[in-house]
Amino acid sequence: MKVAEVTEFGGNEYIEINEREKPEPGSGEVRIEVKAAGINFADIMQRRGHYQGGPEPPYVPGMEVAGVVDAVGEGVGREVGDEVMGFVEEGGYAEYAIANAAGLFDLPENMSFEEGAGFSVQFLTAHNCLFEWGDMTEDESVLIHAAAGGVGTAAVQLASNAGAEVFGTASTEEKLELAAELGCDHPIQYTEEDFVEQVNDSTDGDGVDLVLDGIGGETTTESLKALTHFGRMVSFGAASGEPGQPNTADLLFNNHTIIGYHLGQAMYRDPGRVFQAVPKLTGQLESGALEVIVGTSFDLEDAAEAHQYIEDRKSSGKVVLTP
Repeated sequence: MKVAEVTEFGGNEYIEINEREKPEPGSGEVRIEVKAAGINFADIMQRRGHYQGGPEPPYVPGMEVAGVVDAVGEGVGREVGDEVMGFVEEGGYAEYAIANAAGLFDLPENMSFEEGAGFSVQFLTAHNCLFEWGDMTEDESVLIHAAAGGVGTAAVQLASNAGAEVFGTASTEEKLELAAELGCDHPIQYTEEDFVEQVNDSTDGDGVDLVLDGIGGETTTESLKALTHFGRMVSFGAASGEPGQPNTADLLFNNHTIIGYHLGQAMYRDPGRVFQAVPKLTGQLESGALEVIVGTSFDLEDAAEAHQYIEDRKSSGKVVLTP
């Protein structure tokens, strides 16, 4: 089978198209004929060698796919031919991938495989950060960074549908228009405006109740200045390449709370807490109350180009690969 393989840590030139043997499912596993694979910024961090606990080269990246069950192992309730979406530990950038059956969900009839490949990481991260970890309520306000990205487009919809006042940052007018269409009340072009000033001006200096920060670095530090007293920040990534460095004196003076969220570790240690949102999310996708925003689709052979596209901040919504 054809795979996109990371041969060394570094730039996207180390993604090569190679051939591997088709894998066989073990107990509790299924093999999926991959129709679409989601690309996440974590894939890029892993390729660079900057991801804690990430795989060592050579390896096939990719943690979420959508496709058709092709073979089943022992003790699996799935059948060959089932259309599914969900998680793979690695190996999603391939024509076939192995998944633990417990991490798969039925693909809704009204969703394409490309949309299915944009569900698992994005919508569970967004829902968990807003609600299970962030404890957001309908009368609160939230600042969502990268509001036009994969997690951002999911979080904007979920927060808006819940009745929250939504602030969102993005780099271009086009991205801000997308965020606004999805329910962002206060789109902020961070390349032209100081997002802290914009938030505080719009809240009479009070700040927001919750921040979702997948950026890290200076964004983390500045975001704390946009939080109200007793506000919370959920830190779920470091797309800037640098971890956030909060000032603990400011944290204690303002009674701020920073909550860490890592999807993979959360699924391993408390899967019930992570997955409890799935029935609600898939139901809203089926009804049209939510939608997976697929920005761009690349052929599997163009995986390196797809990584560069994301790194150049050209992407909106979810970027997927199709074998």
